Amino acid sequence: MADFVGAVDQGTTSTRFMVFDHSGNEVGRHQLEHQQILPRAGWVEHNPLEIWERTQTVIRSTLSRLDLQASDLDALGITNQRETTVVWNRTTGRPLHNAIVWQDTRTDRIAKALDASGKGDVIRRKAGIPPAAYFSAGKVQWILENVEGARAAAEAGEVVFGTTDTWLLWNLTGGPHGGVHVTDVTNASRTMLMNLETLDWDDELLGFFGIPRSMLPQIRPSSDPSFYGHTRADGPVGGEVPLAGDLGDQQAATVGQVCFSPGEGKNTYGTGNFMLLNTGEEIVHSKSGLLTTVCYQFGESRPVFALEGSIAVTGSAVQWLRDQLGIISGAADIEHLAGQVEDSGGMYFVPAFSGLFAPYWRPDARGAIVGMSRFNTNAHLARATLEAICYQTRDVADAMEKDSGVRLETLKVDGGVTANSLAMQLQGDILGVPVSRPVVAETTALGAAYAAGLATGFWKDVDELRANWREDRRWEPSWSQEQRDRGYAGWRKAVERTLDWVDVD
Repeated sequence: MADFVGAVDQGTTSTRFMVFDHSGNEVGRHQLEHQQILPRAGWVEHNPLEIWERTQTVIRSTLSRLDLQASDLDALGITNQRETTVVWNRTTGRPLHNAIVWQDTRTDRIAKALDASGKGDVIRRKAGIPPAAYFSAGKVQWILENVEGARAAAEAGEVVFGTTDTWLLWNLTGGPHGGVHVTDVTNASRTMLMNLETLDWDDELLGFFGIPRSMLPQIRPSSDPSFYGHTRADGPVGGEVPLAGDLGDQQAATVGQVCFSPGEGKNTYGTGNFMLLNTGEEIVHSKSGLLTTVCYQFGESRPVFALEGSIAVTGSAVQWLRDQLGIISGAADIEHLAGQVEDSGGMYFVPAFSGLFAPYWRPDARGAIVGMSRFNTNAHLARATLEAICYQTRDVADAMEKDSGVRLETLKVDGGVTANSLAMQLQGDILGVPVSRPVVAETTALGAAYAAGLATGFWKDVDELRANWREDRRWEPSWSQEQRDRGYAGWRKAVERTLDWVDVD
């Protein structure tokens, strides 16, 4: 058995490759950003060919820096930005259009029409999610209806669809020359096309969007002992390594945080914010604006489900301060700037750049900064941005408690924002519970590695993974309950100001 497992983490703003040892420790990584293409307000795209090029580069660079060969890797896992949609020609490997990113709102009208027709209730019942621009099916429909020749090519079986995990798995296993067209249950559950009961594509749902079944990848377990395929000797790994793990990024982080028991949950802070609560083998349909999703499936075991609260804009709000406003030069600068003031000075920032996701699901909302006076400075805005990340998490945590009846005792956290100690302290203060960060904060890639290594026997069972988890730091809440209630009441008032801003037909 080789000594390491590798993981590709294909995210919204960057792609990284990480290598882990048997103890779950990071051995090395390389990461590259890719371009955010913004053709018009509310539209967000990526170039799939750029993502594939970046993926090859980060794999080669990491292995070169560590002086590793393909034979040193026992398995590879993939985790990915979910819902982001790629449609490509299966013969040439050329995308028909840029990838339409999960944040993109161009399909609001499709989602609204489904709800108005009553089909939205069918989607909720079968797929566990509401009709929303967030998910993949509407994006596929848009491409078929708006790219010349796409519909005819799809019906002729010439083009295929996949989220970015499928796109990379196809390319890593040969692309036009024998590449496998697969996805896993977690990614499939984010399309509005998979039936949670059968774990298969649903013909009725496909009919709602006019999507030919021949476009869709085969659905496989998240950890697959029969493997999805092998990397090719002429590819970036430089040899044949089993591709055996595949999880959407938030489910991967849940696995990386070893939340394997019902009632365990985590919050990941990335471009967006994603909180998942393990509900076991039971499908729990939310009545409070949350999503029901597949958490993971290991081999032939029954799938494990989760409730999820998805928030569109958190880390990307910090990027907005950097790239659009220019008040910080890097993401790390926000902690110092926000720390110059004791509070936000009455200012609230609701970063509803592409509407509000859970628990509101309001595509008509747009970003707002409220409560300003001449007293406020850029430091207050920086602090309000960090508070916005934390208040959105509280919205989701409250909804989870309503749906599950389980009171959150400790919040396990991971992702880039957890490096910001002020943000994590604010999170504990606003929630009123301790916040715990593990030693390996980038648990998304770790979860993909765990899934792949379980499939090959590199790790024998989940107990071995639990033994790897170690706490790095804990933040205890310091606000009084009165301070917490007052701050949250102000946040809810600020959210109300963002609603009904855009007419969604």
